[in-house]
Amino acid sequence: MSILLKEIFNPQSIILNLKAKTKEEVFVELADAIASLHHGVRSEEILAAMWERENKMSTGIASGVAIPHAFCGCVTGITGAIGISRDGIEYGALDNKPVQVVFMLAIGGPAQENHLRVLNQIFKLAQSEALALIKKAAAAQDIHAILSQFH
Repeated sequence: MSILLKEIFNPQSIILNLKAKTKEEVFVELADAIASLHHGVRSEEILAAMWERENKMSTGIASGVAIPHAFCGCVTGITGAIGISRDGIEYGALDNKPVQVVFMLAIGGPAQENHLRVLNQIFKLAQSEALALIKKAAAAQDIHAILSQFH
C-alpha cells in the first residue's frame, strides 16, 4: 500500500516562512502545526518523541533538508508538517550546512511499517528538481501540488 506525501502533509501544516531561528524553535513550530490539525494530539508529546529520536542522530540529511521523524503514540497513521526557512537554520545536519526545508513526520500505530517508504519518497524528492521549486514556492498549495507528484 502506497502512502502519498500529499495525504501526509496538509496545506494547513505547510509553513512557508518559518518564524523559527533555531532547531528547537523549528521543532516547536512544526509540532504545533501538526497538533493543531489533529484533535487530542498535544504538541508536547510530538516534541518529546522528536527529541528522543534526534538525540540519537541528526535528521538533517543534506541539500538543506531535514526530516525529523519519530514514532508517537498520540497519532494514528503518518502525519506531518513542512517548514521553509528562506535564510536557513543551523541544524547540525550531517553535511554541516544550514537547513532550509524541514519535513516533520509523526508516525503512529500500524503506520510504523510504512515509514521507511515515506522517508524514501522524501529522499527522492530532496534529490530532484522539485526541491528547488519547494524552496521558491509562493503558496502552501503550490508545495502540496509538488508533493502530489511523489508516490
